[in-house]
Amino acid sequence: MIPRYSRPEMAHIWDLENKFEIWKEIEVLACEAQAELGEAGITAEEAAHIRATAAFEVERIDEIERVTNHDVIAFLTNMAEHIDAGLAEDDPKPSRWVHYGMTSSDLGDTALCYQMTQAADILIADVRRLGEICKRRALEERDTLCVGRTHGIHAEPMTMGMKFGRWAFAWKRALERLERTRDNVAMGAISGAVGSYSNIDPFVENYVCERLGLTPEPMSTQVIPRDRHAQFLAVLATVAATAEEIATEVRALQKSDTLEAEEPFAAGQKGSSAMPHKRNPITAERVCGLARVIKANAQVGFDNVALWHERDISHSSAERVVLADATIGLDYILGKLEWILDGLVLYPERMMANLESTRGLIYSSRVLLALVDTGMLREDAYAIVQGAAMKVWDDIQQAVPGPGFRDYLESSASAHGEFPLDFAQLEECFDPRSFLTRTGVLFERVEGLEF
Repeated sequence: MIPRYSRPEMAHIWDLENKFEIWKEIEVLACEAQAELGEAGITAEEAAHIRATAAFEVERIDEIERVTNHDVIAFLTNMAEHIDAGLAEDDPKPSRWVHYGMTSSDLGDTALCYQMTQAADILIADVRRLGEICKRRALEERDTLCVGRTHGIHAEPMTMGMKFGRWAFAWKRALERLERTRDNVAMGAISGAVGSYSNIDPFVENYVCERLGLTPEPMSTQVIPRDRHAQFLAVLATVAATAEEIATEVRALQKSDTLEAEEPFAAGQKGSSAMPHKRNPITAERVCGLARVIKANAQVGFDNVALWHERDISHSSAERVVLADATIGLDYILGKLEWILDGLVLYPERMMANLESTRGLIYSSRVLLALVDTGMLREDAYAIVQGAAMKVWDDIQQAVPGPGFRDYLESSASAHGEFPLDFAQLEECFDPRSFLTRTGVLFERVEGLEF
């Protein structure tokens, strides 16, 4: 079943109509290859007739499958009904050449890989758009001051552009992974019952794969090895994890206690059935929730690698769920994240207020190094800086109005002798932009990104 949150283009790939259309094309191409090869007995005229008349109906296939309990046979039976329609009873039936020398996995596995490349192409386009958005916003916000946080605690000043820049590079890595895994699954196999080409010439496989943009699997033993599919699902899980990471940061920045950024809130939107004031990051939360599903599906891919001997079909039923769900789910959350990041509302004034809320504590590293530069031992400098910082920290935790870090610093230092930093040196230490004099190199790297 196609999830209701699917976007039409991606959902179409996993629709039965598209799958059977690919099946039909593979079978027709195989007939044309056999005719060109000239070994099986099929003529060019018969191949042309098959090309012109091959068709199917999903409903009819379902009807036949209820009897055969075999989807490929049901499909071939329905297609034969169309190919042979109108022919006299004693006329040679061109449908006899369809699936000649092939086995079910030749058809199903080749088609499945083709579907995966179709899905990968959509996901690659999604990631390119996200990368461009983050690159643009990184350059737009390169000078927008905010506080950096490590362990959730205020650390040093940075800029909002650096956050977008980090995300842009994450999408670049995601793009490269998706492109590589697309190549890895762009495979086909038309090699017969155990992959030995016992009843079909390798020419047919090459012919079909070339026209579908696929590469023949070097040694299929009937099925295309499932480590390819596992890698595909693992890459989707990794891309989903990137989406989750970014959405989690958006959610954290939108907390009432932080409120430096906010996902778009549409006109007429309601945040809570009980509390009319609420503007919740529901779309970012949806991204995080569905990312968990996509990551979980990767485990199924790993479990599908081990099959009995040359093949079994324990992988087949699970793949019909997880490949559709993972690609549809990822396409959906990437689309939602595109909407979030393109329209992410920023509050620079709140960023500055948060940056200053710890009364200067975020400048401790600059003061420490400035003291070391005067010739003071690092251990002594650290004791002075930390001693003053802890007094401010205690005041903040107890919500006590009091002196700032700079005030405590100077008074603490007097116990150790004259404070070695003059007014100008301290001013530089407490200038947030003094931390950012070398960030130009970061944004040069961002400018160099190509998606």
